[in-house]
Amino acid sequence: MISKIRKEFGHFQTQSHNFRILVLTNLVYAFVLPVIDIFVAAYIMRSSNDPSKVVIYQLTIYTGIPLTFLVNGYLLNHFKVKNLYALGMLLSGVSMAIMMSLKELDLFGIGIAGLTMGLSFGFYWANRDYLSLANTSDENRNYYYGLETFLYTIIAVIVPICLGWFIESSTGADGARWAYQMITGAVFITTIVASFVCFKGTFADPEKKPFVYFKFDPLWNKFLVLASMKGMVQGFLVTAPAMLVMMLLGREGALGTAQSVGAIVAAVVMYLIGRYSKPEHRLNILGAGLVLFTLAALSNGILYNETGVVLFMMFLLLARPLMDLAYFPIQYNVINKLVEKEKRSEYSYILNHESGLYVGRLFGAGTFLILAYMVSTEVALRYAILIIAIIQLSSIWIAKSVIKSCEGLQHA
Repeated sequence: MISKIRKEFGHFQTQSHNFRILVLTNLVYAFVLPVIDIFVAAYIMRSSNDPSKVVIYQLTIYTGIPLTFLVNGYLLNHFKVKNLYALGMLLSGVSMAIMMSLKELDLFGIGIAGLTMGLSFGFYWANRDYLSLANTSDENRNYYYGLETFLYTIIAVIVPICLGWFIESSTGADGARWAYQMITGAVFITTIVASFVCFKGTFADPEKKPFVYFKFDPLWNKFLVLASMKGMVQGFLVTAPAMLVMMLLGREGALGTAQSVGAIVAAVVMYLIGRYSKPEHRLNILGAGLVLFTLAALSNGILYNETGVVLFMMFLLLARPLMDLAYFPIQYNVINKLVEKEKRSEYSYILNHESGLYVGRLFGAGTFLILAYMVSTEVALRYAILIIAIIQLSSIWIAKSVIKSCEGLQHA
């Protein structure tokens, strides 16, 4: 066993310096992501018991992200990419501090906190996407995302359990609020450490080229449809676990425990898939993720009880990383081919990609809000995810067409 671990560590050491620094930076920041993904939504649920406020919070985040991608493009002409990347990580702590300072969770306060988190995600993901694209190749991207998923999943087990029971151990509303404030302080410290690690990299900045375009190659337009499909799911993947657990289980400790079910096995599986799969396996990996996500939605929609939540979380633990492990390498390969063909900057595609995601996010969140306000919150929580999951299954055919077109472009 020890020899196998050494072998895998040796394989990691063979990667480039910037590859390793990027993984280590994301490893440190991974301690923050479960807090943002789960416990901010849980805090809103605890304080308001209104799932629609969670979705509105998510919508304000998603509004801030594409705007920040655009601003980030201009700032890259004046600041280093790793400085803007670090700024994105630091702003996540600021957003949480704004949320904790609100005496009452009204829509205005939630909107301000959400927009700030949108700024954080915008700077973080815009620059992380560029750095991942620039410092990986098509041959090692499966490994890169498999390794990241392995590390993130392990951390996503530890953090929710520890924080969930830490919050529950604090008695009364004031005690819980104090616990959330302590967690916010820990987030600030962690983002500072992650920024320090990031500065150890020797990352090249993007070329200073125009990056705003409205007409693209047909291959990119086809890929944007796939991006919209992914965007439909993103909001639910972030907020649905917290809303379902708080509604049906009712405690942050239970939330942390539910997140840990089967996660260790999932982490090992993701690492092995990333380590040994080839580019030609991505379509099968994506298909498996889509099927598991549909099974998660079916479990929740049919049962809608504690058992349904646990099954939902178990399927999601495999579905989410499988979809990401396939999706991002496909995206980066398409960008690489089109940069060579159209002679544009990589960032022009990264920026435009966000518009595809945003359209999907609006559709997904809108589906939930329409069902919540026109029918009931229970119907929205049970069936909005299922509707999106069924639509999402068509991604497999879109992805197949994108991969085929990309191969055709390669041989042209």
